[in-house]
Amino acid sequence: MSALARLIALLDVEEIEVDLYRGANSDPGWIRVYGGQVVAQALAAAQRTTPADRPVHSLHSYFLRPGEPKVPILYKVERERDGTSFSTRRVQAIQHGRPIFSMTASFQAAEGGFSHQAPMPDAPAPETLLSERALEARARARTPEPWRTLWATRERPFDFRPVSPQDPFAPRPRPPRAQHWFRTDGEAPDDPRLAACLLAYASDMTLLDTCLLPHAVSWTDPRLQAASLDHAIWFHAAYAPAVFHLIDQASHVSGGGRGLNEGRIFAADGTLVASVVQEGLIRYRA
Repeated sequence: MSALARLIALLDVEEIEVDLYRGANSDPGWIRVYGGQVVAQALAAAQRTTPADRPVHSLHSYFLRPGEPKVPILYKVERERDGTSFSTRRVQAIQHGRPIFSMTASFQAAEGGFSHQAPMPDAPAPETLLSERALEARARARTPEPWRTLWATRERPFDFRPVSPQDPFAPRPRPPRAQHWFRTDGEAPDDPRLAACLLAYASDMTLLDTCLLPHAVSWTDPRLQAASLDHAIWFHAAYAPAVFHLIDQASHVSGGGRGLNEGRIFAADGTLVASVVQEGLIRYRA
């Protein structure tokens, strides 16, 4: 199976009881479960309990404990409200009897209304940029282990193309702004609910790096302790996973061992598809 096919299988959470779902883990050798996977699986579980004509329009979540990659995750859904236009669900992710993650998601029946959006920022076309995999291959000779072997062998479900790539082993101070084009590495089924889960998965991939840029610190630094603390997404328009989208990121503040990161996701035609905000833990280990 391709990395994308494995991800789509992970997002097909198994119903084991009414409003109780089990999500598998891929166990890629990480010390904890990737946060975007938990957000996406929790959203998939919540979607199973809502009408098909009510897509998600927002979710707000907290990471409570690190997830263990070798153990399945249980997702308990609470049906908080089903109104005329909106449905609200609360989801708790559980391992070993303890919550590791909580999320509230809101779903709305489609309707018209007032409409405006911020303009899409300037960015070079994705076809003019190298993918992360190509950048890693170019730097392989000077990449230390275990990163060299990891990057040479791992498959990724998304093709990310940074506009201004930074050397993760020799970072330099930069303003806390970043842009990436991204799309799935292959075609995905035409399913709006799956598309929302794929977007949730991808939205956690690059945000936390943004608040590290002014400090010339990279996630490869063994002294760094970094993790997502909370994650919020607002879905504004339909998302096509196999087509390039631009995520424009900024970090306006950091302090107290935390960094706040914001992202706006645009389709190539300028449509603002989603907005993301995340606060993450960034500190050196004692």
